[in-house]
Amino acid sequence: MFINTINNKENLKVSIPLTKGTEKTRIKRRTILNEYGIPVSTKKEPFTQKCYVEWQIGYDVIKSDTEKLENTTMPNFSFIGANGKEKTLYELSEYIKYFYEWGIITNQTLFNLKNYLLSLNNTDFLENNSELSIKRTHPIDKEINGFNFMFTQVEYPLLVYRFGDYEIVAEIKITEKQYAIGTQPMLYLCFPITELENSAKLIGRTAKTKEFANFVIDRKNIFVFVEMLKLFGTLSSNHNKDIISIIDVIINS
Repeated sequence: MFINTINNKENLKVSIPLTKGTEKTRIKRRTILNEYGIPVSTKKEPFTQKCYVEWQIGYDVIKSDTEKLENTTMPNFSFIGANGKEKTLYELSEYIKYFYEWGIITNQTLFNLKNYLLSLNNTDFLENNSELSIKRTHPIDKEINGFNFMFTQVEYPLLVYRFGDYEIVAEIKITEKQYAIGTQPMLYLCFPITELENSAKLIGRTAKTKEFANFVIDRKNIFVFVEMLKLFGTLSSNHNKDIISIIDVIINS
């Protein structure tokens, strides 16, 4: 995602792709909030009121990654991430930095957030919460189409956090680590397509080739992104260190 419009002290407009499902965003469909969303082929299936955006929002970018670095409007800030790499602000932290500079997010808000994150113990992080483990049933024999299988059901924990009365929610999915042993919590920002600018023009039609729509961030919903930053800081010790470093950059730069 990238910021395409900056209205000083008013809002930011972030471009959301409507046609290309990536590892970052997808258009999905569901009937109720805690239902598992089904991906929508938006060039073939019309948008409906049941469609929503699933956005694996980021909070930084590695400065050596020149391709991704082009997507931030703040390439010149710097901090060392928990992985030892030099990073700068991007997406979540980028938006918060603008609203902090505009005086809409206060020093006290960020100080309180930092102190909360500093107060967390290792056992408080979601990656260490035993209640959020992936569950597998005992395997049983099951014959299907002439094949004798060992059948096991796997349950993945899902946490849904609703931001007040908004239809915008955060989803935390516990999944296996892709390249290592263990599990990891993945954080997504989810909102109905009706939250997109000019969304009335989307309902009932399919998406155009390479079409984007704007998600408007303003003083009314910026608190959602502050809460997302706080949620990120509770996922793991590495996330926690990153978010604390980001807060320091926002306040001191």
